[in-house]
Amino acid sequence: MLGAILFSSTALAGKPIVHDAEFYVLQQQNGERWAEEDKVLDQRLAEFKRSNGGKPPNIIYILIDDIGFGDLGSRTLNMIRGYETPSINKVAREGMRMVRMYTEPSCTPTRVAMMTGRQPHRNGMGNTAVDISGFGLAGKEVTLAEILSANGYNTTHIGKWHMGDIKEAWPNFQGFDYAAFPIHQQGQLTIFHDDAANEEVSVGIGDNNYDDRYTMDRWLRTDASAMALGVEGTRGQPVKEVGIKPGERWTEKKYEEMNYRYQAQAMEQLRKLAKEDKPFFLNYWPLYPLTGPRASYDEYTTPNGGNYVEKMKLVDQWIGDMMREVEALGIVDNTIVIIMGDNGHFTKYSPKSGYSPMIFRGGKGATTEGGVRVDAFVRWPGMIEADSVTGDIVHVTDLFTTLARIGGAHDEIPRDRIIDGLDQTALWLNGDTHGRRDYVFLYNINALEAVIKEQYKLAIPGGKIENAILADFYDLFRDTREEKPVSTEIGAWGGAKFVRMLQRHMARKQKYPSEGPATGMPYEGITNLRPETKSAVQQFLFMMKTPTM
Repeated sequence: MLGAILFSSTALAGKPIVHDAEFYVLQQQNGERWAEEDKVLDQRLAEFKRSNGGKPPNIIYILIDDIGFGDLGSRTLNMIRGYETPSINKVAREGMRMVRMYTEPSCTPTRVAMMTGRQPHRNGMGNTAVDISGFGLAGKEVTLAEILSANGYNTTHIGKWHMGDIKEAWPNFQGFDYAAFPIHQQGQLTIFHDDAANEEVSVGIGDNNYDDRYTMDRWLRTDASAMALGVEGTRGQPVKEVGIKPGERWTEKKYEEMNYRYQAQAMEQLRKLAKEDKPFFLNYWPLYPLTGPRASYDEYTTPNGGNYVEKMKLVDQWIGDMMREVEALGIVDNTIVIIMGDNGHFTKYSPKSGYSPMIFRGGKGATTEGGVRVDAFVRWPGMIEADSVTGDIVHVTDLFTTLARIGGAHDEIPRDRIIDGLDQTALWLNGDTHGRRDYVFLYNINALEAVIKEQYKLAIPGGKIENAILADFYDLFRDTREEKPVSTEIGAWGGAKFVRMLQRHMARKQKYPSEGPATGMPYEGITNLRPETKSAVQQFLFMMKTPTM
């Protein structure tokens, strides 16, 4: 009987966490060993807690936007690209490199997956909005910040959020005590503002970039300056917009100021949190390295000569400042630091930005390895072996479940919905081959486009498969760029097994159906909306209701 053997950790809650069907196939074969392993892990975590004044570790989670695999963490690969990330490389050497970390194909879904432990096709958050949208992460979703907070953690979010423009989706309504963040993302902030239009990073936008003699629809072209920008607020309270005044235009200079402000606030919050007699969870999600125009540069300082690498160099310096502050505060040994990317890089801006897909094919928006394989490093001195490398599969949802267990919040994980995240504490504390996942389902918005099992990948174009023997299988160890299908070689023995894997997954989805996102009034909950922003909302509302008029 599948699922007969339970983790000792899940049994603590009296009711096991609900996972996807494939987990139970692994549990049936490995559950007894895992249960014994968990007993030792529980002892190690208890010993750490006793040595740390009865408290679980602090958590600093740094999520870097749109980076390709190999962009950071390795001096050798730095040299290939013509720039350096010494600070991040140092963290990688001092901790564990998770070389098979999978994310979602773009910004919003990865962030939702990490915060909820659920792949976003389950809650309607698989798409990435770049304009006013009126939807976001539902309040009934349970975030890592909420369950850690319920177990004594102070929680702070700084930087990109990108989970919706409605109030219930914002971090200070999703478990964070304090949050400073932009409502939207870099599309608005650096790709289609006035400076970007002037440099043709964006085309067909702006007041001075085309002859408007044929323009009838003045609402077609989004005005980045009219949208809500950066806001700040405390838990459960309305937020205030900062960094722009009524009538001002948003520029690349203001985007630069926003990034520097978030770095300063992250440092300020780190010092504040470290002084409290509570463990803390600090979410720092920089907007850089993604940048559009060259407007803020006088000269390039790397052999690469690209916008992207200039900002990656700056982000590395900022992370170095933060790690030195962690040392100065004396909290290195009781603080978990995670640094990783959210998805592959923005290949549409490749040549002039300095992007270059090196190892894997594809980038942001794709379920090829280049879109969903990212650099990921975790450091916890004395608990995680330094300079270690793991080849076990990890998915970004696993961070939710793993950090919940380590943070003493395992019992707070919801049991009424599928949690895709698996507990990878054993991998972190015991090292390579101790992972508890050998599969990943890769969705693009709501379409299942690929399935990975061990090193084998089945591509499912359009989310449909008619003949598994003739389908495109890839051996990712032999063909990292997915260019040489071995359909017969794998499909002949594995086709039926993969089809059954898909059938189990779909049957599980029927039992626990997917839902849509929360919807609501954009920007409601911002206390100082500018007149131009109010007008932009009215335009959005009118256009949304026209089909029913």
